[in-house]
Amino acid sequence: MSFTKTTEQDSNYTDLEKMSVTNLLKNINAEDKTVPMAVEQALPQIERLLEALIAKMKQGGRLFYMGAGTSGRLGVVDASECPPTFGVSHDLVIGLIAGGETAIRKAVENAEDSTTQGWEDLKAHKITEKDFVIGIAASGTTPYVLHALNACNENKISTGSITCNKGCPIAVASNFPIEVVVGPEFVTGSSRMKAGTAQKLVLNMISTTAMIQLGKVKGNKMVDMQLSNDKLVDRGIRMIKAEIPVSTEEAAQLLKENGSVRAAVTKYQHGNK
Repeated sequence: MSFTKTTEQDSNYTDLEKMSVTNLLKNINAEDKTVPMAVEQALPQIERLLEALIAKMKQGGRLFYMGAGTSGRLGVVDASECPPTFGVSHDLVIGLIAGGETAIRKAVENAEDSTTQGWEDLKAHKITEKDFVIGIAASGTTPYVLHALNACNENKISTGSITCNKGCPIAVASNFPIEVVVGPEFVTGSSRMKAGTAQKLVLNMISTTAMIQLGKVKGNKMVDMQLSNDKLVDRGIRMIKAEIPVSTEEAAQLLKENGSVRAAVTKYQHGNK
C-alpha cells in the first residue's frame, strides 16, 4: 500500500540554526496554530469512534491506548489522569507503551519494531471482546501498534487509531480511524511537535467526552475526583458549598466522611429530606 508520510516531509522553514530566538518562537507558534484546525477536520471521525467506545464502556468494557515513544507516553498520561480526575478505577483506562514502564522515561531500542509484543501486552490484561483498543502513532506504521490492532480484529475486539498520515496502515487496520493531518513539522520529522499536540488534543476529547457520557461529571464539575492533595480538597469544599447550604467547616467534614463531592452532597440531601 502506498501513502505519503506528510509527518516526514521537509519543514516549511530552513536554516533554523540561523534564526533568532524571537523568530524561532514566532514560527513554531505559527505552525502550532494550525493544529486545532486539523483536529476540527477530524471531528466526524472522532465522533464515530466515541459513539462506539461509549457503547462498549457502558457495557463494562475497558479502554486501552497503545503506542510507542511520544505517542505511547501521551496515551499513558491520558490514562493515568482518568482515576484522579473522574474517580474511576485504574483498570478502566489503560495506557500501554512499547518497551514497558522503562520507555515512559527513556527510549527503549527497537521496542516499537516488535510484531508480537503489542498483542502480548494486551493479553496480559486479559483483553476481551467487551474492550476497545486505540492505537496511537503519528507515522501510522509502528509495528508494535499495527500488529496488535490486527490481532484485535482477528479476535473481534473493537479498534480505533489516532494517526497523522492519511491512508496509513494503522488507520486502514482500525475499525474507527482518526486521521489528523498536521503536515510537515517545524523540525523535519520531529513528530513530538505538531503531531504530538494533535494527539494530545484528541485524547483530551476522547477521555473527557467518554467520562461525561458515563456520568462522571455533574454540571461542569469533577464531582468524583480523588482528593489526593490540599488543592483538590479545597476545590471539593467549594463545590459542596455551591450545591448545598453548609458552612466551610461543615463542607469539609462532609467531604472527609464521604470521600467525594458527589457522595457528600447526596448524603446531605438524603439526610435533609
